[in-house]
Amino acid sequence: MGETPAIEAEGLVKNYGKTRALAGLDLSVPAGTVYGLLGPNGAGKTTAVRVFATLLRPDGGRARVLGRDVVSQAAEVRRRIGLTGQYAALDEYLTGRANLVMIGQLSRLTASAARRRADEMLERFGLTEAAGRAVRTYSGGMRRRLDLAASLIGYPAVLFLDEPTTGLDPTARAMTWEIVRELADSGTTLLLTTQYLEEADQLARRVAVIDGGAVIAEGPPDQLKSSVGGEHLEVAMAAGADVEAAIVAVKPFAAGGIQPDEAGRRLSVPVAAAEGLTTEVVRALDRAGVPVNDVTIRRASLDDVFLALTGHASAPARTGDDAEEGEAA
Repeated sequence: MGETPAIEAEGLVKNYGKTRALAGLDLSVPAGTVYGLLGPNGAGKTTAVRVFATLLRPDGGRARVLGRDVVSQAAEVRRRIGLTGQYAALDEYLTGRANLVMIGQLSRLTASAARRRADEMLERFGLTEAAGRAVRTYSGGMRRRLDLAASLIGYPAVLFLDEPTTGLDPTARAMTWEIVRELADSGTTLLLTTQYLEEADQLARRVAVIDGGAVIAEGPPDQLKSSVGGEHLEVAMAAGADVEAAIVAVKPFAAGGIQPDEAGRRLSVPVAAAEGLTTEVVRALDRAGVPVNDVTIRRASLDDVFLALTGHASAPARTGDDAEEGEAA
């Protein structure tokens, strides 16, 4: 028999009144990996994380974390996991250090061990100088870092990261990425939801794309990108160009659906790589009377996967919870 998955769901269902947030979700996350969970707002990502973290009771199906059922063995699950949500779960009137010490003691560390662990996390996240200040004086980015530190206090075997870098500046985001990699290398399992598709591409060994509360594609990022075409032709048209004429001109070169942007100034065309392709495309556009500013070829990205599978581009990360039940309503 194979190794027991660190996180698994079988036919998971969750409803908010008449709205179905999870519609038979199936998922299997190998131990010791970073696993990306992608989908548009309202797809069910945060609801799934809340079920796995025992914060929500499913209405159907089963979910297990480290082999423990999230309903019948919820207390055992909680002792082995950490969670960083989109809102910082902190006491605003306590200092940063006091928050971490309190969480350490709630995680069954002794008082002295909790203090040591708190100081270690404060240093790791660049918060030592602010440790004695009340959290209500922290900036948004500092709160996010403190929340991440809090999720690691109890040495979790499984860590749920629900859009963990929302509100972080590029330096803090890079720091978080490095910590995620270190945790995975040490054997921690991380389930990452994110709207930053570059983040999933950089960190996740496998990715599941969910929409409508169910998985619609799953696999390594490179495999998913290959499934929508290995290369994309980007055509930047001049002002006033005829978009329909441009689409007709590039259609013979397309290996899939052609996507114009909202402004009608740029086309994204999946293509099979070929020498001299851009020159041929420019000539075809010229014959069609379509003026262009630029024609380039790039590798497919997870954005392209997202667009191909869900029908729209990824949304910017929101400041706050996914609020799937509200969005879906």
